[in-house]
Amino acid sequence: MSKPIVTLATCSDLPNLDEDDAPLPDALAERGIEPRVAVWDDPDVDWSAAGMVVVRSVHDYAARREEFLAWAESVPRIVNHADVLRWNTDKHYLIELERRGMPIVPTIWLEPDQNYSKRQVHTRFPANGDFVVKPAISSLSHDSGRYTAVDPVSRQQAISHAMELLSEGRAVMVQRYLESVDERGETALVFMNGLVSHAVEKEAMLRGPYQPSEEPQEVVHARNATDAEWRLGERARHAIHSYIKDRMGRDEQLIFCRIDVVEGDDELHVMEVALTDASLYLSTTSDGVDSFADAIAVRAFW
Repeated sequence: MSKPIVTLATCSDLPNLDEDDAPLPDALAERGIEPRVAVWDDPDVDWSAAGMVVVRSVHDYAARREEFLAWAESVPRIVNHADVLRWNTDKHYLIELERRGMPIVPTIWLEPDQNYSKRQVHTRFPANGDFVVKPAISSLSHDSGRYTAVDPVSRQQAISHAMELLSEGRAVMVQRYLESVDERGETALVFMNGLVSHAVEKEAMLRGPYQPSEEPQEVVHARNATDAEWRLGERARHAIHSYIKDRMGRDEQLIFCRIDVVEGDDELHVMEVALTDASLYLSTTSDGVDSFADAIAVRAFW
């Protein structure tokens, strides 16, 4: 009996996977799988012979989203499924989660086809506190900035940032910045094949206005999530699954799902759902790599 093939898809900047995923090929080989690593847009790769393709560090998808999705749709067996990737690579998915009862961070959406003036953008910003301006399609907090509503200079910087994104044809999200992110960070809840795996704390990344020359640096620590956080994670996971089942006609567990939650004024909010290029922070827990390898193996041997 031949070994099942599993190809871990990555980007050209990380041709050998990122540091967190680097141990995965060996762990898969230990489970009787033939592991491969390939760059998603490498024209020399025969994806029809790639076996099950697991999407990993495809951090460049945002700048070439339609090209990336066309590739995903061409791969015979890809997880998470290409339909899920299309939905999850545009943060408008948060609107659907809110409709299904999920508390999300309060968000104002600015669409490029509305042809907003600077004044119209200005009037849609919060009147007080800090807020974030970011594109609806982005990876790793790229092109995001933090601003202060009552500071005229900061507010003008936010207007310029939003107008620049809109001029590029990119939808813009304006979100209230929750002070708890500075105090306690975000909690990332990781699920594999629908089962709880582990959680981490992500420190605040945005300190000021968007700077094209600066790359946000992510700092994470292992932590034990609270019961309330896990309950919200489960609610969000079920909402995601119900949407996929209702709208895509698919009834399968996501091979990986990361749900980022943050504490609001009076309740927890879903900040983001990562089903595409999700960092799973495998190195923060002693069995992270083994858990993910097991989850992949279960699917590979189906």
